[in-house]
Amino acid sequence: MELLAVGLNYQSAPLALRERLAFPAEELPYSLQTLAGRISGLAKKSVAEAAILSTCNRTEVYCATDNSEEIKPLLLQWLAQERNVAPEDLLSHLYILPQQEVVRHAFRVASGLDSMVLGEAQILGQMKQAARSAEEAGTLGQMLHQLFQRTFSVAKEVRSHTEIGAHSVSMASAAVKLANRIFGDLSKRHVFFIGAGEMIQLCATHFAAQNPKSITIANRSQERAQLLASAHQANVIPLSAVPDQLGKSDIVISCTASTLPIIGLGTVENACRVRKHEPIFMLDLAVPRDIEAQVSRLDDVFLYTVDDLSLIVQEGREHRAAAVEQAEAIIETQVQGFMRWVSERSMVPAIQHIHQQADDIAQLELDHARRLLAKGTDIDEVLQLMAHRLSAKFAHGPMQALHNAPASDRDTLMKWLPQLFDLKNRDHK
Repeated sequence: MELLAVGLNYQSAPLALRERLAFPAEELPYSLQTLAGRISGLAKKSVAEAAILSTCNRTEVYCATDNSEEIKPLLLQWLAQERNVAPEDLLSHLYILPQQEVVRHAFRVASGLDSMVLGEAQILGQMKQAARSAEEAGTLGQMLHQLFQRTFSVAKEVRSHTEIGAHSVSMASAAVKLANRIFGDLSKRHVFFIGAGEMIQLCATHFAAQNPKSITIANRSQERAQLLASAHQANVIPLSAVPDQLGKSDIVISCTASTLPIIGLGTVENACRVRKHEPIFMLDLAVPRDIEAQVSRLDDVFLYTVDDLSLIVQEGREHRAAAVEQAEAIIETQVQGFMRWVSERSMVPAIQHIHQQADDIAQLELDHARRLLAKGTDIDEVLQLMAHRLSAKFAHGPMQALHNAPASDRDTLMKWLPQLFDLKNRDHK
């Protein structure tokens, strides 16, 4: 079994493509089963293990397969068909990682080294969710299970022994900075959050610290919205009231799991008229996007997406160069450790075969000894004979290998036999 990963991220693909490749969390188990079945059928090989990591910044498919070269094109074909994207539109944006590079990449992603926000911790939870979804779908086998468990362990070690996460500029604090640039003091502004997930929770905490005039939350689950609202003295409205609330809001931040935009151009145009063309700051943190891209054309709207925050979140990255170097060193050590495990795992069948063959020989000699004892043969004679027969069979394999080996291979065999059979030099006893 070999590891293989195919994916794209914020560095390799624009938001417009990333949102098309996004997998909603509720679809992951079914998509994983489809992936395993489709490629297995096409390649006539078994893709026994698969996992999908899908976030606002990346979509990556991890596989463990017995024929990675044959699987690669079929995996790309499945990804294109599953997300209804032309293969030629994907190729220039995808990266394909083999075995050891998969391990290194997974470790770097979980540790926050491959994130838009250097050292951000949210990605670790998203990777754990990817593993849970694969387990639920029945596509998380021993290879990927071990990879993810090592990945979580490495991420913990990096965060415990380096300053990689210290002073990181989060997406939420970057949103506050952008709002400050447009409005200055936020204490007189009305903030509107659409969604109540982890990203909105982070944003709500950062904006609440600015003491805005009001905070309003709309979410599909009223219970979850109310829980978030109670922490920040916010108002809760149903999603159906979003159009009316837009006209009352200076700052709008949306991050839902909707697969289609929930705020259209016409709705925002109406809100601008209600506001008498007062500026409105809109931040769409969802992938796929919640707000139609055409909204950015409106003169009174400052619309930003996750990609627009990249310059802000890079601030201070150079100050953590030493932490990055330490993290990379930890990761490299752990990559080598994982590859040793892979190498040792590949020897398991051979080791099992050796044990089985030894057990078979022992059983044959034991049966032979019992037959002699049943005939009345002296027990010491039986034991001596059994010991002799066992030692002869033990030596038979190495002796045959030496006798039958070409002269060019004999010296190599002579060097390895003492280690393989723990042969002692009698002269040094």
